Amino acid sequence: TVTLGVQGMTCGGCVASVTRVLRAVPGVADVAVTLQPGAARVTFDPARTNAAALRTAVQDAGYDVPA
Repeated sequence: TVTLGVQGMTCGGCVASVTRVLRAVPGVADVAVTLQPGAARVTFDPARTNAAALRTAVQDAGYDVPA
């Protein structure tokens, strides 16, 4: 499980978008995204994906993920 900070979300639609892109990553088991503070808690199989891939998925959707 990893918690990513997510900047740029402004509404429930943004939360839904981030949730959708993270769930689409192979190996992700559970996703919980909160608008305030902007964060995504992701449970995943480390044999199938990693935190860098999750960060990239969120960034590709147009949101910032601070290092």
